[in-house]
Amino acid sequence: NPIAMEEGLRFAIREGGRTVGSGVVAKILDI
Repeated sequence: NPIAMEEGLRFAIREGGRTVGSGVVAKILDI
């Protein structure tokens, strides 16, 4: 499933009870 993120939003991707990815979105680029 896609994960919606906003600029400056802290996020953590959890899978199997572990945090497999985390950080802060610095900038959103238009594609």
